[in-house]
Amino acid sequence: MAAPLGGMFSGQAPGPPPPPPGLPGQASLLQAAPGAPRISNSTLVDELESSFEACFASLVSQDYVNGTDQEEIRTGVDQCIQKFLDIARQTECFFLQKRLQLSVQKPEQVIKEDVSELRNELQRKDTLVQKHLTKLRHWQQVLEDINVQHKKPADIPQGSLAYLEQASANIPAPMKQT
Repeated sequence: MAAPLGGMFSGQAPGPPPPPPGLPGQASLLQAAPGAPRISNSTLVDELESSFEACFASLVSQDYVNGTDQEEIRTGVDQCIQKFLDIARQTECFFLQKRLQLSVQKPEQVIKEDVSELRNELQRKDTLVQKHLTKLRHWQQVLEDINVQHKKPADIPQGSLAYLEQASANIPAPMKQT
Protein backbone atom coordinates (compact mmCIF):
# COMPACT_ATOMS: atom_id res chain seq x y z
CA MET A 1 0.00 0.00 0.00
CA ALA A 2 2.97 2.29 0.46
CA ALA A 3 3.70 2.60 -3.25
CA PRO A 4 5.32 5.85 -4.34
CA LEU A 5 2.91 8.59 -5.32
CA GLY A 6 4.90 9.39 -8.46
CA GLY A 7 3.03 6.93 -10.67
CA MET A 8 -0.42 7.34 -9.14
CA PHE A 9 -1.53 10.10 -11.49
CA SER A 10 -1.93 9.46 -15.20
CA GLY A 11 0.69 10.99 -17.41
CA GLN A 12 3.37 10.92 -14.76
CA ALA A 13 6.38 8.70 -14.81
CA PRO A 14 6.98 6.79 -11.61
CA GLY A 15 9.70 8.04 -9.36
CA PRO A 16 10.58 11.44 -7.98
CA PRO A 17 11.02 14.37 -10.34
CA PRO A 18 14.56 15.50 -10.98
CA PRO A 19 15.61 18.28 -8.61
CA PRO A 20 15.64 21.72 -10.23
CA PRO A 21 18.94 23.47 -10.64
CA GLY A 22 19.96 25.67 -7.74
CA LEU A 23 22.02 28.79 -7.63
CA PRO A 24 25.71 28.35 -6.91
CA GLY A 25 26.41 28.32 -3.20
CA GLN A 26 22.78 27.47 -2.39
CA ALA A 27 21.19 24.14 -1.66
CA SER A 28 19.18 22.67 -4.48
CA LEU A 29 15.43 22.97 -4.19
CA LEU A 30 14.38 21.40 -0.93
CA GLN A 31 17.67 19.65 -0.22
CA ALA A 32 17.73 18.09 3.17
CA ALA A 33 18.64 20.55 5.90
CA PRO A 34 22.07 20.14 7.41
CA GLY A 35 22.07 18.37 10.74
CA ALA A 36 18.81 16.58 10.03
CA PRO A 37 18.89 12.79 9.69
CA ARG A 38 18.26 12.25 5.99
CA ILE A 39 18.88 9.61 3.38
CA SER A 40 21.68 10.65 1.03
CA ASN A 41 20.53 12.65 -2.00
CA SER A 42 16.97 12.97 -0.66
CA THR A 43 15.07 16.22 -0.73
CA LEU A 44 12.48 17.61 1.63
CA VAL A 45 9.81 16.77 -0.92
CA ASP A 46 10.95 13.14 -0.95
CA GLU A 47 10.95 13.10 2.84
CA LEU A 48 7.51 14.72 2.95
CA GLU A 49 6.17 12.14 0.53
CA SER A 50 7.67 9.20 2.41
CA SER A 51 6.44 10.51 5.77
CA PHE A 52 2.95 10.94 4.31
CA GLU A 53 3.07 7.39 3.00
CA ALA A 54 4.20 6.22 6.44
CA CYS A 55 1.26 8.03 8.06
CA PHE A 56 -1.15 6.48 5.61
CA ALA A 57 0.42 3.05 5.99
CA SER A 58 0.23 3.27 9.78
CA LEU A 59 -3.47 3.96 9.58
CA VAL A 60 -4.24 1.00 7.32
CA SER A 61 -1.54 -1.40 8.51
CA GLN A 62 -2.76 -4.87 9.36
CA ASP A 63 -0.55 -4.81 12.48
CA TYR A 64 -2.51 -1.88 13.83
CA VAL A 65 -5.89 -3.30 12.80
CA ASN A 66 -5.24 -6.61 14.57
CA GLY A 67 -3.37 -5.02 17.47
CA THR A 68 -4.92 -5.12 20.87
CA ASP A 69 -2.80 -2.51 22.58
CA GLN A 70 -4.54 0.75 21.73
CA GLU A 71 -1.84 2.83 23.40
CA GLU A 72 0.87 1.29 21.19
CA ILE A 73 -1.20 1.96 18.10
CA ARG A 74 -1.83 5.56 19.15
CA THR A 75 1.86 6.13 19.88
CA GLY A 76 2.92 4.76 16.49
CA VAL A 77 0.39 6.84 14.60
CA ASP A 78 1.30 9.96 16.62
CA GLN A 79 4.98 9.49 15.81
CA CYS A 80 4.27 9.17 12.09
CA ILE A 81 2.06 12.24 12.10
CA GLN A 82 4.58 14.24 14.12
CA LYS A 83 7.36 13.36 11.66
CA PHE A 84 5.12 14.42 8.76
CA LEU A 85 4.28 17.72 10.47
CA ASP A 86 7.96 18.42 11.21
CA ILE A 87 8.95 17.87 7.59
CA ALA A 88 5.97 19.94 6.43
CA ARG A 89 7.19 22.81 8.64
CA GLN A 90 10.69 22.48 7.19
CA THR A 91 9.23 22.56 3.68
CA GLU A 92 7.17 25.64 4.52
CA CYS A 93 10.27 27.28 5.99
CA PHE A 94 12.19 26.58 2.79
CA PHE A 95 9.53 28.24 0.65
CA LEU A 96 9.31 31.20 3.01
CA GLN A 97 13.07 31.65 2.76
CA LYS A 98 12.85 31.54 -1.05
CA ARG A 99 10.03 34.06 -0.93
CA LEU A 100 12.16 36.34 1.24
CA GLN A 101 15.08 36.03 -1.16
CA LEU A 102 12.78 36.87 -4.06
CA SER A 103 11.41 39.91 -2.27
CA VAL A 104 14.95 41.18 -1.66
CA GLN A 105 16.29 40.42 -5.13
CA LYS A 106 13.19 41.36 -7.15
CA PRO A 107 10.82 43.52 -5.10
CA GLU A 108 8.88 44.54 -8.21
CA GLN A 109 7.85 40.90 -8.73
CA VAL A 110 6.34 40.75 -5.25
CA ILE A 111 4.45 44.00 -5.91
CA LYS A 112 3.13 42.60 -9.21
CA GLU A 113 1.89 39.50 -7.41
CA ASP A 114 0.22 41.60 -4.72
CA VAL A 115 -1.48 43.78 -7.33
CA SER A 116 -2.66 40.68 -9.18
CA GLU A 117 -4.07 39.18 -5.97
CA LEU A 118 -5.85 42.46 -5.17
CA ARG A 119 -7.38 42.59 -8.66
CA ASN A 120 -8.61 39.02 -8.31
CA GLU A 121 -10.08 39.85 -4.91
CA LEU A 122 -11.85 42.93 -6.31
CA GLN A 123 -13.24 40.88 -9.17
CA ARG A 124 -14.48 38.22 -6.75
CA LYS A 125 -16.14 40.88 -4.57
CA ASP A 126 -17.71 42.61 -7.58
CA THR A 127 -19.21 39.29 -8.61
CA LEU A 128 -20.51 38.79 -5.10
CA VAL A 129 -22.05 42.30 -5.06
CA GLN A 130 -23.76 41.63 -8.40
CA LYS A 131 -25.15 38.37 -7.04
CA HIS A 132 -26.53 40.17 -3.97
CA LEU A 133 -28.00 42.96 -6.12
CA THR A 134 -29.79 40.36 -8.25
CA LYS A 135 -31.26 38.76 -5.14
CA LEU A 136 -32.21 42.19 -3.79
CA ARG A 137 -34.05 43.09 -7.02
CA HIS A 138 -35.87 39.76 -6.91
CA TRP A 139 -37.05 40.28 -3.33
CA GLN A 140 -38.00 43.91 -4.03
CA GLN A 141 -40.20 42.62 -6.86
CA VAL A 142 -41.74 40.03 -4.54
CA LEU A 143 -42.51 42.73 -1.97
CA GLU A 144 -43.96 44.97 -4.68
CA ASP A 145 -46.22 42.15 -5.84
CA ILE A 146 -47.38 41.55 -2.29
CA ASN A 147 -48.12 45.27 -1.83
CA VAL A 148 -50.15 45.31 -5.07
CA GLN A 149 -52.17 42.31 -3.88
CA HIS A 150 -52.88 44.00 -0.54
CA LYS A 151 -54.03 47.21 -2.25
CA LYS A 152 -56.73 45.40 -4.24
CA PRO A 153 -59.00 44.88 -1.19
CA ALA A 154 -58.88 48.64 -0.62
CA ASP A 155 -60.76 49.09 -3.92
CA ILE A 156 -63.65 47.07 -2.51
CA PRO A 157 -66.21 48.89 -0.37
CA GLN A 158 -65.06 49.14 3.25
CA GLY A 159 -68.00 47.30 4.77
CA SER A 160 -67.05 44.21 6.73
CA LEU A 161 -69.58 42.08 4.87
CA ALA A 162 -68.15 43.06 1.48
CA TYR A 163 -64.61 42.25 2.64
CA LEU A 164 -65.72 38.83 3.92
CA GLU A 165 -67.47 38.12 0.62
CA GLN A 166 -64.32 39.04 -1.31
CA ALA A 167 -62.11 36.91 0.98
CA SER A 168 -64.45 33.91 0.76
CA ALA A 169 -64.51 34.15 -3.03
CA ASN A 170 -60.79 33.27 -3.05
CA ILE A 171 -61.34 30.09 -0.97
CA PRO A 172 -62.05 26.99 -3.05
CA ALA A 173 -65.35 25.25 -2.37
CA PRO A 174 -65.14 21.98 -0.41
CA MET A 175 -65.65 18.84 -2.42
CA LYS A 176 -68.78 16.89 -1.65
CA GLN A 177 -68.30 13.36 -0.43
CA THR A 178 -70.28 10.71 -2.26
